Amino acid sequence: MNEPIQVDLVHHRERLLQRRSELLDLVESSAESRKPVELDQTRVGRLTRMDALQGQAMSLEAERRRKAELQRIESSLKRIETGDYGYCVTCGEQIPLKRLELDPTLPTCVDCAGSGRGH
Repeated sequence: MNEPIQVDLVHHRERLLQRRSELLDLVESSAESRKPVELDQTRVGRLTRMDALQGQAMSLEAERRRKAELQRIESSLKRIETGDYGYCVTCGEQIPLKRLELDPTLPTCVDCAGSGRGH
């Protein structure tokens, strides 16, 4: 039987905390671009308004993705605290270190992620 690979929890925790801080800064700095678009045609032309609506939609989608990533980060930090980090939440097998280095928020091993059981 293979011996479990030691995951550097301090390293991964620091990466997660740093990324969380970056995302929270982005959320704060992008608040203006998610505000409602003014629809007064006397003040803003049709094409300018369309550009503003498109920009707002892109900002809202980026915000949705940031929030989803923040949720994955919080879940990963909780797994570190409970001692479950580095193990697949679906089957309990150890997640390969290369997979965690690629994305420290990944909760599943390759097999469970590929089968769709990890979602």
